[in-house]
Amino acid sequence: MKPFNALADGTRREIVKILSERGELPVAEISRNFAITAPAVSQHLKVLREAGVLKVRKQAQQRFYRIDEKGMEEVGGWLTEIREKWNARLDAMEQHVKEMNNKEKK
Repeated sequence: MKPFNALADGTRREIVKILSERGELPVAEISRNFAITAPAVSQHLKVLREAGVLKVRKQAQQRFYRIDEKGMEEVGGWLTEIREKWNARLDAMEQHVKEMNNKEKK
């Protein structure tokens, strides 16, 4: 459940969104998207990496971050499960409303 804890923060969700749209980016490029300090962004990146949401690649003095697809599978699987449960409930409610409408017409 670490990915969910990491994604509970809005800044971290925005980081994930940026990386999902633009692909692998260096820390400096990620930091330019926020009104917080670069060290604060680095702390958010660390939390996301430790939660398995992001991967890091070091190249000389730079660190490049990208989405960790394996880590995001846990989130995706959970969302699919919840969506299926809600769809089943909504289908049952729709059927109930139809039955109620049919009874009222009689």
